[in-house]
Amino acid sequence: MFTRIMSAAIVGMDVIPVQVEADVSDGLPHFTMVGFVSSQVKEAGDRVRTALKNIGSALPPKRITINLSPADVPKSGSGFDLPVALGMLAAMEIFSPESLTGIMAVGELSLSGEINPVAGILPSAMKAREIGVSTMLVPRANLGEARLVDGLTVIGCASLPEVIDFLRDGVRPEDRLSREEQEINSYTVDFSEIRGQDGVKRAAAISAAGFHNLLMIGPPGSGKTMIAKRIPTIMPPLTRDESLDITKIYSIAGLLSPDSPIMGTRPFRSPHHTMSPQALAGGGRIPKPGEITLAHRGILFLDEMPEFSRGSLEILRQPLEDREIIIARQAGTFRFPADFLLLAAMNPCPCGYFPDRSRCKCTPLEINSYLNRISQPLLDRIDLCVECPAVSIDELTPVTPSGRSSHEIRKEVMKAAAIQKARYQDTGFHFNSEIPSSRIGEFCAMEESAGIFLRKAYDRLGLTARSYFRIIRVARTIADLAGSDLILKEHVSEAVSYRTVDKKYRAV
Repeated sequence: MFTRIMSAAIVGMDVIPVQVEADVSDGLPHFTMVGFVSSQVKEAGDRVRTALKNIGSALPPKRITINLSPADVPKSGSGFDLPVALGMLAAMEIFSPESLTGIMAVGELSLSGEINPVAGILPSAMKAREIGVSTMLVPRANLGEARLVDGLTVIGCASLPEVIDFLRDGVRPEDRLSREEQEINSYTVDFSEIRGQDGVKRAAAISAAGFHNLLMIGPPGSGKTMIAKRIPTIMPPLTRDESLDITKIYSIAGLLSPDSPIMGTRPFRSPHHTMSPQALAGGGRIPKPGEITLAHRGILFLDEMPEFSRGSLEILRQPLEDREIIIARQAGTFRFPADFLLLAAMNPCPCGYFPDRSRCKCTPLEINSYLNRISQPLLDRIDLCVECPAVSIDELTPVTPSGRSSHEIRKEVMKAAAIQKARYQDTGFHFNSEIPSSRIGEFCAMEESAGIFLRKAYDRLGLTARSYFRIIRVARTIADLAGSDLILKEHVSEAVSYRTVDKKYRAV
């Protein structure tokens, strides 16, 4: 008998509907699986055969053929175990083949017949709703994730017998999960814990308000990493759509926790400097999301930036410009979202103490060689560069009052974000950093003296066209924080000052 059931294949960030066809016919006992399947999928035959035997539904001594259509789409992972098992059971007439109509199934089987969780449930559920599937069968551990998709009946099953009872007799497995979701935008750190560094805090607020990339330069122990980890606490809260976009990425990457089926806070990814370019961008024959994509709508923090390999750093140039990363492989070209905020921290020299010559013993050649590990084209894509000086003992003493809290700073950021939301309604972008160069004049009106000042700065500092437009975008954010519709000279002056800090050290 021939049967079919719907499943899904994850290819990069795309979900491809897959028809799992099963045929059990007379002939020499043989099991065949076709349809551009990986070794992981081929192993499903052994898992399914053993699982069916252990639940009392051993395969008959017949010719069994499984086809995963379309055959030109690569299939990988263990999520096809459940649909293969159900297709074979229907072909064996354990339950009616008609009961599989309008159903999508995804899940991994253990040898005992239990159904284990798999990655990519949320995007698969979104695709099921899109193509008109009415019911989706998922592992019990993935139930909370799949239920984020409205308009789709989701059945969470812990074992294969539960699925059989549901398809044969309509007995729905017990649902022990509530619809409570993780609290959105909850954090355990706060900016009030940072002593001193008012200039860096100001740059952090600008960065968060306009989604501008930020580089902090300073000696070891000056608080660069602490500040970076607290910037998510002052960024505009996640919207529901942003939360689902991030959750989709983490679902495909297999990084979602069953206890937290939705990403409630902006991602903060801090890869080690030994990370390979492939791990940063997304590697493999069929690439999966790398650190760049995992930081989507959040922060990618590169601590000790010059210690990263040149190849890893240069990979950032394209996604910083296009807000997506394109990876070409023999299996095809894959596009991954990469709309992230780049935060970076670095020392001014190998020992970290330049220009304090009482502690720094680095030669000018060593300092320049260290700074030149970051190319000028990459620096051009960083909107804000700020000095993070060593903190004095007076600022560290307990009697010193704490600085502003994350809640206070976020209120200012939220006001600027609200201005941007109203300004860019129906434009396709949301933050000042995203303004296309062709529309700078439309959204960034400035007073005459500000324009004259910027022209002088352009010639004197030897700015590039890219850095020129980035200064205007930063000035637009500074004006929004000040509540000004017009970009004034003081706003441009502050924006320009964030392009000159690194030159102080390079002038050695």
